Amino acid sequence: MPGATDGMRAGIVVFPGINRERDMAQALERSSGKRPRMVWHGETDLSGLDLVVLPGGFSHGDYLRPGAMAAQSPVMRAVRDFSARGGYVLGVCNGFQILTEAGILPGALLRNVGLRFLSMDSFLRVERADTVFASRYRRGAVFRSPMAHGDGNYFADDGTLDRLEGEGLVAFRYATPAGEITPAANRNGSARNIAGILSANLRVLGLMPHPENVTDPLTGGIDGRPLFDGLVAALTPLSPG
Repeated sequence: MPGATDGMRAGIVVFPGINRERDMAQALERSSGKRPRMVWHGETDLSGLDLVVLPGGFSHGDYLRPGAMAAQSPVMRAVRDFSARGGYVLGVCNGFQILTEAGILPGALLRNVGLRFLSMDSFLRVERADTVFASRYRRGAVFRSPMAHGDGNYFADDGTLDRLEGEGLVAFRYATPAGEITPAANRNGSARNIAGILSANLRVLGLMPHPENVTDPLTGGIDGRPLFDGLVAALTPLSPG
């Protein structure tokens, strides 16, 4: 993707039932000054974009399994090709579920332990800060990010979990405000307190909590703002011109 100076170009994929696309658009616009492009799930043209975002919500009503039907949408073949060509992908909550259902990220998101929908703050510890997604955080930092999901219990077999750990692909873990990794901080029961993971090429991030909802002091804080500021700073020089 050749460089230019016109800023990061982001697209947000809209599936039937998605309801967090406006929150995501506002977070991206706060950091970039540019309104993202809304991409209907039946589209396959992602040209001109540096970042594609799969937002939260209940795509297709969460029938079958959350994300299972959305993973079959035409746009997901384009998303896979987009990341292989050098584009970046962010999947939040239902977007994370869609990425796992599509096989772009490993593992699965199961029902929360306790079988209850969780709508509350969580605290995430940054496990890796040398990616475009976390470059404005420091490793070991903790930030607040709301969660709102019924199926956020990250699961993978032990071999996959060991590979994620060994290759440094765990991006965030549920932690206490002091940064301790404890069972109590892991409300949904995710394996090894995993809240977000990266693809092997570090171009795809999936996470369950919603950093886009803490990017404005008028709506509760700016703990999530560094994620979006870092993406803009890192990807602006890569924008095609």
